[in-house]
Amino acid sequence: MSYLKKLWLKSLSVKMEMKLAHITQHLTYTQMLMMSYLKNQQVKSSSLKLEMKLALITVTFAPEKTQAMVVSRSPAAGPAVEGRLLFGGVPLPLQEAVKVLGVEVDRELRFDGHIKHIAKKASHRVSALRRVASFLDRGGKLLLYKAQIRPYLEYAALSWISGATSHTRRLGSIQRRTLRLVDAADPPDSPAQFEPVSPLDSVEHRRDVTALVVFHKAQLQGVPHLAGLRQPPRIATRSTRTVLTSGDAVKVPRSRASQHQRTFVGRVSRMWNSFTAAVPHIQEMNTQSVKLAANRWRLSKPTPLTLVIL
Repeated sequence: MSYLKKLWLKSLSVKMEMKLAHITQHLTYTQMLMMSYLKNQQVKSSSLKLEMKLALITVTFAPEKTQAMVVSRSPAAGPAVEGRLLFGGVPLPLQEAVKVLGVEVDRELRFDGHIKHIAKKASHRVSALRRVASFLDRGGKLLLYKAQIRPYLEYAALSWISGATSHTRRLGSIQRRTLRLVDAADPPDSPAQFEPVSPLDSVEHRRDVTALVVFHKAQLQGVPHLAGLRQPPRIATRSTRTVLTSGDAVKVPRSRASQHQRTFVGRVSRMWNSFTAAVPHIQEMNTQSVKLAANRWRLSKPTPLTLVIL
């Protein structure tokens, strides 16, 4: 009996040790979960404290980097506001023009100064092209013009399309100056070396085609960020020889100011009505088809294009 008792006690001791080990392991795992939970809470608390500290920090801006302009044609508007516009307690000096994303607009919402600036920059690049013209063939000169000069003449063109005609024509003269430089090259040694280069469209031609494509996106495709350019449809009771009725025609905004008539909406709405009257099934076209159709239509019109308010 004593032997059996000892064996039973030994087995009981082993079982107790196994249970204690299991309990210890369970308590250790629970403690690990508890420590992980407390650590996460500490991280959240630290993050909350950091957010509270950041919220208390006052963000300051540099007044000298801030542009201020009074939009008015009245000469008395600027002095009436001068010194009263504060930013961070510092009075902001009023400027005659401000530059936004590389486009300069003056206080009368004119872009004449911007057009003069880009014409000057492009003219300097044409002079640089002249210095290296002897090392390039005709195709190389045209390629350099398209890559380095023409982008200056077309950047954000639809925003300053309302510029005075005397200024916008300067951009066309820069392209004609470049073409004279290209055509002044020495003839090739043999006719076989001549590579025909397609003629360049005028700068005004390219602006008009781009404007029609953008207006198509706004008017028919319903692009959300171009919704502000959408115009109400024109309701015409009958067609005449001067006014062609088209289901896609839009109402042209009436204005006596020549500057407003040259704006995007004023000019493109008149072009659009003429374009849709000449090109059928415009609603079924995609962007590329409209671009090709607008290019063909614009080639049939003279440059400069004079639009009549109908």
